[in-house]
Amino acid sequence: MTEILSGQTLVRADIAALAGKAPQHLESCDLDEANLSKLDLSGWTFESCSMRHADLSGARLARTVWRSTKAPFANLTGADLEEAQIRGCDLNNASLRRANIGSAKVVSTRMTGADLHMAKGMGFTFEEVLLVGARLPGLSFRKEKLVRLDMAQADLAKCDFRGAVLEGCSLREANLDGAQFAGADLRGADLGGLQLEDARVFRGAVISREQAEQLLSGWGLLIR
Repeated sequence: MTEILSGQTLVRADIAALAGKAPQHLESCDLDEANLSKLDLSGWTFESCSMRHADLSGARLARTVWRSTKAPFANLTGADLEEAQIRGCDLNNASLRRANIGSAKVVSTRMTGADLHMAKGMGFTFEEVLLVGARLPGLSFRKEKLVRLDMAQADLAKCDFRGAVLEGCSLREANLDGAQFAGADLRGADLGGLQLEDARVFRGAVISREQAEQLLSGWGLLIR
């Protein structure tokens, strides 16, 4: 049975001494600004920990569990987060550039301003995630069911939403240059103030009657 390490302030030397051994369970530990880059922390649990500005670049974090952990501005560039479970966390302004998020599940987490440029992996899940102003260019959400994602003002250029279902999601004022929506169900999404020029962006998508009326109003047409 994994022993819980609780309420401690830990630095790289402390974590490195445990890395590569049996997965550890850290609870309410202080890892602010800790340099944990390239360490093997596969299967570890971080519960109610503080990891502000922590450096986890290139770290092996596959199958890790993150619960109620605060890691704003954390550096997860190039980290392996495959099959990670992240719930109720603060990852605002964190960098996940080039990170592997394959089969990861992120739920009820704040990721405002997070950078996922060139993040890779398939089968990941985002649910009830705040992604306002986040950078997600080129990410594939193809055939995924997206539930309550706030992507307002996010960079979604060249993202693949083909066949996806967006339920309670917001795309208001997002950058959608080159994004693909063929077959996507957008009836439950907030598309912002739709204008006629937006029609090309959403080519092939399913929208509601109300959304269609909003588009047609750009022509001065009324639907009775």
